Amino acid sequence: MTYQKSLHVSVGLLGISGGSLLLLVNNYASSPERDFIPHTALGILLLIIAALLLYAGIRRSLSHAQLFSSLCLTVSALWFGSGLVYILVGQGVLRSTDLKSSLVPGLAAFTLALLIIGIIAAIAKKALLCLIGVGISLACAHQIAGLSAAGFGQSATAANYLLVCVVGVYFGFGRLLSIITNGKVEVPGTRLKGKHELKTEQSKGCGDLVSVGLVMNLLSASVLVYPLLDVGVSEDPLPSVGHVPWLWTAGVFQLCICVLLYRAMDTLAATFYGFTAVLKFAEGYSALLTHFTIQPLSPVPFPIVFAILFSILALFSCQKSVMEGLYQLFFTAYCIAIASQPKGFFQGGTQGVQGAIFVITAVMLFITTFNMVSTTKIPTGQAIFKTVATRMRGVTLRSSKELHVPHLGYSKYADAEVLGHACSVLAAFAITASVGEKDPLTVLILPWVVVAGGALQLLCGSVAFARGKTFESTVFIFYGMMWTVWGLTRYGGLYRETRSFNVAVGIVSFMLFNCLVTAAALFLNIAWFAYTFTFQLILISFLLDAVDALPYGYDIGVTIIFGLISFYCFLAHIFNSTFQSPQIPLGKPLVRLSGLGGGANICPHVPARKASSVRQIAEIMKNGGICGMPTDTVYVLVAACNRPDAVVKAFKVKKQAQDRPMSMWISSIKQLDPVRHLLSPLLLDFMEAAWPSSISMVIPRGPWMDTFGLGDAAKHIGTPKSIAIRNPDCSVATHLINLVGPIAVTSANPTGEADTTHHNQVYAKLGDKVDGVLCDGPSPENIASTVVDCTKIETGQIGFFRVGLIPKSKVLQIFEEVQKRHRQGQTNPAFEQDLSDTQSDESSGDENTSQTGQASTESPEQSPDLRNES
Repeated sequence: MTYQKSLHVSVGLLGISGGSLLLLVNNYASSPERDFIPHTALGILLLIIAALLLYAGIRRSLSHAQLFSSLCLTVSALWFGSGLVYILVGQGVLRSTDLKSSLVPGLAAFTLALLIIGIIAAIAKKALLCLIGVGISLACAHQIAGLSAAGFGQSATAANYLLVCVVGVYFGFGRLLSIITNGKVEVPGTRLKGKHELKTEQSKGCGDLVSVGLVMNLLSASVLVYPLLDVGVSEDPLPSVGHVPWLWTAGVFQLCICVLLYRAMDTLAATFYGFTAVLKFAEGYSALLTHFTIQPLSPVPFPIVFAILFSILALFSCQKSVMEGLYQLFFTAYCIAIASQPKGFFQGGTQGVQGAIFVITAVMLFITTFNMVSTTKIPTGQAIFKTVATRMRGVTLRSSKELHVPHLGYSKYADAEVLGHACSVLAAFAITASVGEKDPLTVLILPWVVVAGGALQLLCGSVAFARGKTFESTVFIFYGMMWTVWGLTRYGGLYRETRSFNVAVGIVSFMLFNCLVTAAALFLNIAWFAYTFTFQLILISFLLDAVDALPYGYDIGVTIIFGLISFYCFLAHIFNSTFQSPQIPLGKPLVRLSGLGGGANICPHVPARKASSVRQIAEIMKNGGICGMPTDTVYVLVAACNRPDAVVKAFKVKKQAQDRPMSMWISSIKQLDPVRHLLSPLLLDFMEAAWPSSISMVIPRGPWMDTFGLGDAAKHIGTPKSIAIRNPDCSVATHLINLVGPIAVTSANPTGEADTTHHNQVYAKLGDKVDGVLCDGPSPENIASTVVDCTKIETGQIGFFRVGLIPKSKVLQIFEEVQKRHRQGQTNPAFEQDLSDTQSDESSGDENTSQTGQASTESPEQSPDLRNES
């Protein structure tokens, strides 16, 4: 794993070296009259390298190498935006004289951002990252100088990139060589760090992602402030099409940051950067319109609603730190400035607020990056919110462990409902603005509806799906598609041509599907039902509008109602995820059916890979509960043998057929020590040689079973003459059995149905009758265990009731080796003391052999449950 992580570092370093080599060659060989590498080719190569760095940065972010990840993602964004600008110049969309005004604001932002990252790397004593960060920062600064005065600073730019290239190649290839040779060959200074050293570098949180998100805010602020400062702008004080790549690069990267923050379980930060991504796309869209001499117009309702959402988010973000909450209030002021000057983003008021955002973002970037790598923290007011809340009567904060309780075992992502409902609010209030006689492209509704309601809701749907929330993911994906299609059609200038019966047919299909969604919401809660039902009213308004039969004011009325319900859901989810009490009610299911919990009272679904989860399930079983559990084959339903009531409950829940009894599992052969004198030494040696594995052994039933406390429930395990016993090759199952003792097992599916191969299926098939589920995703195997007939083992024969995961030849090989040792007198040392007792009881052994013979000839109806035992 250490080498795999270092491979991503090598990829990142070599990617930075490749981009630096490309730029230094271009700067050394170019002249004011002629560029050495054509702009289009240079831009495409930079995009390829930027994609490589994006991959390396994301992979290292998931491994908690935070400062390196921040550097890779920042350089990736720099070269991604620069590459797009070069392509626009190369393709003639921009003139060569526009290169300066297009590149300078982006380069200025990255000069400051990389300088801050380099300084923090120096403070953290990471010389390599310091050299790269400061080197590229100085190169960007000299490139700005070269754009201001032809030929000035061009050699200095190339020299800085040369330093970065040499350093990157040395360390990149050095680590790569160490990986290839498994550490046998190491270049001086590039030694791979051991696991204990890596652990000291890994810190909890997602500071690297937040840092990159701040860099993107710095980038967009720099682009918008640049015309206001009138630095080198000749005629037009408005942003040009050359600024669009920077703004949309910031938007795309913030969408990626949003997804990664959900994976890092930070809902509030993910929601914030989802919001700012919407602003970046809207800013870029406005700059694009100016290229076509179209004056953009931002309607008042949307910015005001956006400002309200930002202020609420800022309030709840104070639970992380007061500084973060205050920072988000600047975006509230920005939205208010847009509303007060609705001709777009390029007037003095909005640009002035962006200037303040530029300054505060630089400060936030320094503090966040410093706190990410340093043990000494700059105070940000982290405990103030908690202190105030704990002193308020009747208010209880949720603990950090409760903030992201896995839903049916899924725990890779945080809940996305907050952002999903906020997007519905934004889209709903955006379409209340009337286009009138204006060109629909001039009204800034397109980015509000398509990006906020469409793209972001599709993102929320995918996160909810990965979270295991099928209904929520269906709703968000479906509504995201509807907002995207309607926004592009109605407000993209196509509606006049497409307004016809064909559009109505498409809307009717959406309405039919939403009827199913609304019916499903009846089983969830009142809030979701109201949410889906009012969206159906919006679809009706779309239908009436398509056939030109819309009553006056109907669309505005139902859209406002849907927006208010969406706002209530947004407020409820963000409030309830912060406070355990009081709660904003979402309501109970309107319809409840047998076997359906309506999303409520779901038993604990805990991740199997955590020891605390296994202990939690063990306590449930000790108290008489029955649980679902992963194994080395499929999922099973288990109960503690020393709790006869639980065994009976499992038998009844499963609706077990009388001819399909349960089996018994142990964690090791040592659990049979109390009854070893009652079992055959050959059988015990065979168990020891074959287990742990996916081999179930059918052995004669006897008084030895009374030792495990089954009582009257023993009749449900095995047949009257035999019982199946197994020691699974599964660490989770073994640990659980160690805590609980021998367990009674049956497959986690109703009799006659297919095996359960995923933890979600346990609850889906058995309803709310199980008391807990250990979740480990898909089963490692879909094949059941091999069931061996050991009832005649003393005669030297074994049979097979079922050949499953373990081949018949493998079982026979193990048995022959055990037999060979017995013929040579090599018995199990643990049973040598009982050998004389076994020989003296030869007559009783003969009697048992006759009983075993009867068991081996029993009909399939009397044999143990082979289909229901994994």
